[in-house]
Amino acid sequence: MSWGGFKKSINRAGTQLMQKTGQLERSDDSRFKEEEHKYRELEKHASALLKCSRDYLDSIRLLSASEARIGDTIEGFYHDNSEPAIIATSYKRALEELDARTAKELDAPYRATVLDPIGKLCSYFPEVNKLIDKRGRKLLDYDATRSRYKKQSDRPSDDPSKLPRMESEHNEAKLVFDALNEQLMTELPQLVDMRIPYLDPSLEMMIRVQIKFAQEGYEQLGGVQRYFPEQVRTDYAEGQLDAQVESILQEMRGLSICGMNN
Repeated sequence: MSWGGFKKSINRAGTQLMQKTGQLERSDDSRFKEEEHKYRELEKHASALLKCSRDYLDSIRLLSASEARIGDTIEGFYHDNSEPAIIATSYKRALEELDARTAKELDAPYRATVLDPIGKLCSYFPEVNKLIDKRGRKLLDYDATRSRYKKQSDRPSDDPSKLPRMESEHNEAKLVFDALNEQLMTELPQLVDMRIPYLDPSLEMMIRVQIKFAQEGYEQLGGVQRYFPEQVRTDYAEGQLDAQVESILQEMRGLSICGMNN
């Protein structure tokens, strides 16, 4: 920071302190605060949406990769050409294909239609925040010069050039502040209002991706069912498998090797 910038920071800090203690009049900034609040809500929710959207894609990758590893592990239980071994192999193949299709068919479209647009919106926030901060500094400068000019007007100095100089400083500070204020008061509501038409396509695509991932998983794994014996498929359709699994678990609990006794 330059020496001039350092002095301005000190002067603004003094202005803020005097305003807090009631020694210096503060401009009514309620209209801008209302628009800024709406913008901050947009910034908060859009940033959260970007993070959640990234997390979702990472979760899909992790899920499909974990499923593929499960299939590979289950196949390792069998070392023959039995019917269960064939089922395990088909299960492994289905999960590997699902994992490959997830990376190929979902990753790039999801980035292009969801992550990139939301990220683009969020990329504007730092610049908007810089402008809001600058406006805040210029408002402090404006309040300070207005206070000095008013005091000088009420108590004229022996130096006849002092009042015109303070008036010029006040007018210049007001001009700079008014320009920034008008820009933000115009553009902040526009930015907030465009959130729905801008984000709608991305939100629709996000839902489509979720549906596609669920459908493909169902269809891919559903294809494995044809390798199961007809009776197993019938038991599954009639809800009998849960009872069979519970019966087997009960038998396992009866084994001393699975017991809780020492």
